[in-house]
Amino acid sequence: MDFARELETKGFAIAPDILALGDLRIYQDAIDVAMKNNSSRDRAPGLRNVFETVEVAREFAICPQLRQLIEPILGAEYFAVRALIFDKTAETNWKVPFHQDLTIAVQNQMQSDGFSAWSTKAGVLHVQPPAEILQPMLTVRLHLDDCDENNGALRVLAGSHLSGKWSAKEIQDLRQLHEEEICAVPAGGVLLMRPLILHASSPAVEPRRRRVLHLEFAREELPRGLTWRWRVPEYS
Repeated sequence: MDFARELETKGFAIAPDILALGDLRIYQDAIDVAMKNNSSRDRAPGLRNVFETVEVAREFAICPQLRQLIEPILGAEYFAVRALIFDKTAETNWKVPFHQDLTIAVQNQMQSDGFSAWSTKAGVLHVQPPAEILQPMLTVRLHLDDCDENNGALRVLAGSHLSGKWSAKEIQDLRQLHEEEICAVPAGGVLLMRPLILHASSPAVEPRRRRVLHLEFAREELPRGLTWRWRVPEYS
């Protein structure tokens, strides 16, 4: 499959076989340990700041299998800028309405045109940058469990990444015009997506886990004196 072309036109693509079974079990165990050790979890649906606490997240960000996927899309000088874990279970069975991923993690705060909604999440500074920074970025969601419409697979509006940021009213209007697609991904596969694609997640209707390692990649440094909070590898 031409993943670069799929991302250009639809805003998402699925690569079903990235991790072998043995590697998948290593990742599953590491994610489970991280979630168990998360002192702030208290029924929380996931974990932030994963590059600082989960070594396999860094390993996956630079592994050869992933490089083969990403390099034709972002070029050879890309790097990972954030990692999250999502762990949907019977106890943490949440839903998320249609939205775009508009926030990035940064090291420092500087007032600059186009950067807004500064916030601190789990002790890390975040900001919403201009759309032109988000458009070339790439999200990779590694699925550690089989995921389909019954246990909270993402639903997307194909092509919605092409028009920048959408208002809440525009999102509602767009949903009436475009049929959503369900991103079913097998365990060990990845979902590639642009941050600006409209996506949502329903609660699981079956009591199966849906563990996801969510990585975000960029290919350029931030402008105007801002720096990414994480950069994996540190030098590329």
